[in-house]
Amino acid sequence: MAFIEKSEPAAPRAAEAVSGNQLAAELAETLKLAVPLALTQLGQIAMMTTDIAFIGRLGSDTVAAAALAHTVFFVSFTFGMGLVSAVSPLAAQAFGARDPRMMRRALRVGLWAALFMALPLMALPFHGEAILLALGQAPAAAHLAQQYLFGLVWGILPALWFIALRGFMSAVNRPEPVLWITLAAIPANALLVYLLLYGKWGAPEFGLFGAGLATTLVNLGTFVAGVWFTARRQPFRKYHVFSRVWRIDWPLMGKLVAVGAPISLAFLLEYGMFGAAGLLMGLISTTALAAHQIALQIAAILFMVPFGVGMAATVRVGHAVGRCDPAGLRRAGYVAVALSGAFMSIMTLAVIMARFEIAAIFLGEATDTTARLTATLLLIGATFFIADGVQTTTAGALRGMNDTQLPLLFATISYWLVGFVSAYALAFRAGYGAAGVWIGLSLGTAVYATLLILRFRLLARTLLP
Repeated sequence: MAFIEKSEPAAPRAAEAVSGNQLAAELAETLKLAVPLALTQLGQIAMMTTDIAFIGRLGSDTVAAAALAHTVFFVSFTFGMGLVSAVSPLAAQAFGARDPRMMRRALRVGLWAALFMALPLMALPFHGEAILLALGQAPAAAHLAQQYLFGLVWGILPALWFIALRGFMSAVNRPEPVLWITLAAIPANALLVYLLLYGKWGAPEFGLFGAGLATTLVNLGTFVAGVWFTARRQPFRKYHVFSRVWRIDWPLMGKLVAVGAPISLAFLLEYGMFGAAGLLMGLISTTALAAHQIALQIAAILFMVPFGVGMAATVRVGHAVGRCDPAGLRRAGYVAVALSGAFMSIMTLAVIMARFEIAAIFLGEATDTTARLTATLLLIGATFFIADGVQTTTAGALRGMNDTQLPLLFATISYWLVGFVSAYALAFRAGYGAAGVWIGLSLGTAVYATLLILRFRLLARTLLP
């Protein structure tokens, strides 16, 4: 699909007024989508934090085992999540083109793709203990991690199905049910973890397996709730998305894989770089690793907001693609990127000013060596936080145009050839230690954000897929 930019003569003041009104309208529409999506992501973080808080009462060994289990689990889940995320741009483009049949097809094929992907993805968590032992982890920790994975693994499929439903709901400009479901899931998750982890109120005491099983039950519940909203409530009901759901649309399945597989691989490259950075920190010292994990947790919390804005950008750009609106496409992308950049700039300033207090929240005395290093990493992360917000939002805008293959190449270059190599060189060759690792992360993320912005500018001005 090609868009050619056309210029029309207009009085400068009138053009500026129209542009200002359009930008304000675009900002309002983006916020309408982004706020529920960002709050949903923060709700996911809240559930993970609750799990860690309950598990932490069983001892540090159990917490370490849970961390290892999450590492194995998220490698599998991230790949499936990226693939199913392609439902959002496909459905959004169909919505913009006023093609309800294609919207139904996009969701159905996403549900089938999740089913096909979940079965092989479950193999990795089922063999988590063997994998962790092969990576040199302690047998006791690997065994505990496997118990947690036995509970978590069954939740992969309903979680992926819920992501497909979320993409469809967002595409029709109604992401609020996803937020309501997530808000209800937070206390439900806490209750189930409490009951099944400790065996309270007559429930069996399953330990880590119970914590994982609780997460699976919550994933199943959120999916069922999502199905109810999609099938019974307007405006979703009128699309009849579950009629003939048993029919597999193989041509559209191929398109979904072509769009979604590069998203999955890019997610894995990003996740892998941060995992590798943690390994580098472990080679430096336990203090460096602890400081890195705390600083990274702050980054993860901040990241959820621009990630939600990025999902909104996918929808808004997809709508513009569907209705063949090049000006609207550019407006949607740039407004979303500016919104993320502004938010992350404000939050970065707040983190810099409160970096010692943040370290003290996690570690107690801010004069402690680990706390001081944490504060230093948060200061270095000033550029990283902003670049990370910009890259995820710009990547979302590009997904709205089904442009995912070249961004995958950008991720390879930025995260590994620039980010990881720089982190290793600065930490060990230049002698900067933990600070060098974070400088490398910042460089890689900044390069990735720059390449994505240049790519968006090029596509928005010329031809679009």
